[in-house]
Amino acid sequence: MHRTFLAVLALLVANPVAAEEIGSVGYRFKWLGPNDKITVEAFDDPDVAGVTCYISRARTGGIKGAFGLADDPPYASISCHQTGAIDTSKMASLKSPQEVFSERSSLIFKTTQVVRFWDPKRNALVYLTYTDRVIDGSPQNSVSVVPVGIR
Repeated sequence: MHRTFLAVLALLVANPVAAEEIGSVGYRFKWLGPNDKITVEAFDDPDVAGVTCYISRARTGGIKGAFGLADDPPYASISCHQTGAIDTSKMASLKSPQEVFSERSSLIFKTTQVVRFWDPKRNALVYLTYTDRVIDGSPQNSVSVVPVGIR
């Protein structure tokens, strides 16, 4: 019980980066409250200047969604791109794996995360998105790769 409490507290406190909403589309009509939708958000890698990731996620609407009480589906997709100069000299010092984005997907127990890996053999940054729960996560995931230092 004590470990579960600490895990929940860590999820509530830890938020490496905030995403900026780019837009959304409705995919299911709800009679009461907002429709279910798919949102597209962008965030810059906090440790690697020149990399931006775009993540799309399903959001539950309705009354629960309007009050932030809904349990969002564990589906997400990610696409990361070089948007500026990347300092290749810093790649060897990156922590790998490193969580670069985390946001609640339910009131307390579920989060959508993005983890960055450095692949030195291929000179590539690999970004993985998935949804986890304190007790049971989902194997649904998506991956995106940004080549570094290749001209």
